[in-house]
Amino acid sequence: MNFQLFNLHPGVLAGVSGAGFVTPTPIQTQAIPPVMLGSDVIGLAQTGTGKTAAFALPILHRLMQGERGRIRALIVAPTRELTEQIHKAIELLAGRTGLRSVTVYGGVNINAQIQKLKKGAEIVVACPGRLLDHIDRKTVDLSGVEMLVLDEADHMFDMGFLPDIRRILQRLPAKRQTLLFSATMPAEIRHLAKDILRNPVSVQVGITAPADTVSHALYPVASHLKTALLINLLRQTRSGSVLVFTRTKQRAKRLGEQLVRAGYRSASLQGNLSQAKRQAALDGFRAGTFQILVATDIAARGIDVSRVSHVINYDIPNTPDAYIHRIGRTGRAERRGEALTLITGEDANMVRAIDRVLGAKVERRTLADFDYGAAEPQKPATGFRPSQPALHPGSKSRTHTSAFYAPKAKPFENGKQRAGRSATCAAGPRRTR
Repeated sequence: MNFQLFNLHPGVLAGVSGAGFVTPTPIQTQAIPPVMLGSDVIGLAQTGTGKTAAFALPILHRLMQGERGRIRALIVAPTRELTEQIHKAIELLAGRTGLRSVTVYGGVNINAQIQKLKKGAEIVVACPGRLLDHIDRKTVDLSGVEMLVLDEADHMFDMGFLPDIRRILQRLPAKRQTLLFSATMPAEIRHLAKDILRNPVSVQVGITAPADTVSHALYPVASHLKTALLINLLRQTRSGSVLVFTRTKQRAKRLGEQLVRAGYRSASLQGNLSQAKRQAALDGFRAGTFQILVATDIAARGIDVSRVSHVINYDIPNTPDAYIHRIGRTGRAERRGEALTLITGEDANMVRAIDRVLGAKVERRTLADFDYGAAEPQKPATGFRPSQPALHPGSKSRTHTSAFYAPKAKPFENGKQRAGRSATCAAGPRRTR
């Protein structure tokens, strides 16, 4: 099958050809026809399956007919990075159409966005918080919106955006086409879909099992030895670009700093930094300046790096679907990938749930030369702070250990040790402005 069979406008097809697209992905094959027919659609698909083009191409096709210079399509996404990624994809596909897209998100000057909106655009790609700022200022007119896309809906829920989404919906015409895409479908998102979609067509791809190109395994370890085990895994693994996932942004920041001190070229995506620093970390990871990026799921939305060789879950995801989605960030573009997950006794229920969904036990592994019995360092009494770190058991020198101190490690074989602090990048506050 090729894109000619969708009967897209010639100008849109020219953009498809310019982007180098030849064969539609499964989500594109399933979603594009009902979207072009005007149906509401629920799409259950992981990042990296081609879902952006699955909604962008029908939008561009529809907008080729009708009025120009006013907002007719609105795409809402949870993070600045994903917003930019969608915008750039639309710009590429719309290169021969004359259609214009504008991004709206926080962390940058709102006046520049106001000026772009005044010049006119047919598509707005926005984060919820900043879009509401524009609505309150009356600097955006959504009265002509014909198509609404809610992308990564599950993570908009995780970030607390559902009240904002419902406020935005009140400002949109009731008569519109609505598309909702999500990697997972928790109950709250199903309720939202039921409220805002009319007789939706459901499409689902890539959720039931990891890709064949991804091998994955679990590494049981005590909580206080996680960082030491992670560094040992990095030492023993031939790696390209590595994504390390943590549960919280505070842990992402701390772990990123520990890896830098251990000699690795690492950056982290964590809270409340400027857009420039966020972008510097992402650009550095894409370019290979940083070989390790430590992030939360939410911060990592919008990262599209096809050459990621390893995904390491420092903290296990909170659902089986999230596990499958997360490890799917490696093994792309017909390359092999590996996913490693550190698990503790507290993760037993989730491990059983993952095994049950996959229909088999995920392989458990241990490292032969790792000291799994090392005792947890004693915490100093309140008010006392030692001038030097404690001695590592069995060593003759003072070495950083535990979840707060990590042993030194050699840098990657094909990289140079980089001194100084890691670049960091934030997922943004609960409401992204």
